[in-house]
Amino acid sequence: MPVKTLTATDFEATILANPIVLVDFWAPWCGPCRAFAPVFEQSAQEHADVVFAKVDTDAERELAATVGIRSVPTIMAFRDGILVYSQPGAMPPAVLADMIGQIKGLDMERVRAAIAERKAIAKA
Repeated sequence: MPVKTLTATDFEATILANPIVLVDFWAPWCGPCRAFAPVFEQSAQEHADVVFAKVDTDAERELAATVGIRSVPTIMAFRDGILVYSQPGAMPPAVLADMIGQIKGLDMERVRAAIAERKAIAKA
């Protein structure tokens, strides 16, 4: 599956419409971003059940600021519309594959319960 380019226009809709979305926030001038790109693209070919997307932080400054991007590359993973991973830095293929496996294996009922518990504590 090809890597999709996201903009502020389709970012939220893409995350909400797909079970698992990995987003690579990158910049054209960023050496580590360029080095990570082939790893991300190869992983997209290996995981057809995951949407792989990229956001050019130079072109989408407002979107990058809205989601709190402070360095590139930053990888974000969403499952069922919920942010489950966000970390700056490129990663080797084995680490990316392991992360994808962990995301696929998440018990989303437990994730939702933990979010609800945190919200309840914050209100108290």
